[in-house]
Amino acid sequence: MKRRDFLGAAGAAAAFPLLSGVPRPAFAQGAAVRQGYQTNMWGMPTYYLLRSGALEKQGVKYEEFAVPSGNITMQQMVGRQVDLGTYAGPSFLIGHARGGLVAIAQIEEVGRTTRIMARKELGITRVEQLRGRKIANQTGSSIASVFTDTIAPKAGLKKEDWQEVRMNVNDMVAAMAAKTVDAMINVEPYNSIAEADGIASTVMNYWDVDRMPVFMAATPEFLERQPGTAVAYLKAWLAVADDFRNNRKKVSDTIYAFYTSKGYKMSPETFASAVSTIEVNPTFPAELRAYMEREAQTLLREKKIKDMPDWTKALRPEFMQKAKA
Repeated sequence: MKRRDFLGAAGAAAAFPLLSGVPRPAFAQGAAVRQGYQTNMWGMPTYYLLRSGALEKQGVKYEEFAVPSGNITMQQMVGRQVDLGTYAGPSFLIGHARGGLVAIAQIEEVGRTTRIMARKELGITRVEQLRGRKIANQTGSSIASVFTDTIAPKAGLKKEDWQEVRMNVNDMVAAMAAKTVDAMINVEPYNSIAEADGIASTVMNYWDVDRMPVFMAATPEFLERQPGTAVAYLKAWLAVADDFRNNRKKVSDTIYAFYTSKGYKMSPETFASAVSTIEVNPTFPAELRAYMEREAQTLLREKKIKDMPDWTKALRPEFMQKAKA
């Protein structure tokens, strides 16, 4: 079996406990930005940003904190260990509820990167066929929340109708190959690897259910003390987005080098297919609040948050507006 214990460096990152009292560190103007990102495909635009030189051109210094999943970055931010990080709506709303985190941009849409996949030999083609199956799921992540709160109920599956096997997304392909789970809820590049190796087939992707915008979130202290840095940071994102549109080979080669350095075995063609599922477009769309209100209603129903957010505090479009000016 090909090596699948990926991201050894990221494996050192454990789930950080959420702090009951949020510390308020002092920021020196011009201090290095502490950038968190996940090492699945959702975080790779951020990884590319850090390698592109765009931040240096804007005079922004940074430190990077890589972890397997965005919900861990969110927990780091609630604990004020990281200033900036990307994750989808459910994780952001939980982070806002627990730590006052603020969305300053929508960076990408990743619904096509996210799939429900089943072991190929099982012949599963519909979500309802997962009844009674063992499903690998990264509990606490946004993709997990969408499955348990939206997709499974629509397919008539109650939580007791399937067995959740909790694990990080970077461990799921090996579990599928070992047949310790029947299905997985996973993101790229793991899905493309499992498909190319004949381990799993696609049941569905998330795009038609949820396009899954991924937000750049910031701690309120960072925005209060370094608003100019936040604007310069988003200007760097706008420059990087041009590469994703017009220089995709450069983007793919940079990210591919990251994964191969961590022990991945995949063809450049398979990897390019995985990269193509990301829609990178840093913006702050007018319809964002309506989308987030729907997400918040789901989390309220599931008792994962207690109150509807104050959107004037949770969503701050003015930093992106200044970056684009």
